Amino acid sequence: MATHKSAIKRARQSERRRLRNKSYRTRVKNVSRQVREAVAAGKSPEEIQASLRKAVSVIQKTASKGVIHKRKAARKISRLYRLVNKAQAVSA
Repeated sequence: MATHKSAIKRARQSERRRLRNKSYRTRVKNVSRQVREAVAAGKSPEEIQASLRKAVSVIQKTASKGVIHKRKAARKISRLYRLVNKAQAVSA
């Protein structure tokens, strides 16, 4: 455990950041899952697009805060778009 005053403060800050980052990562997982579930359930294209827009927004915001890498965010967004486009091509 930290004993210096500055080390104690750094430990407090790190713990706060860890919890905040954890919630952002969980949020990214949840919105991605919602898009995949909407596609799997065969929901309307409007509902799927709405969930995709929300997911892209959350993922980009998480990357801009530095919680996840920008390329990881781009990869996640790309995979979601591919999934949605493939599902809409099949339904059309």
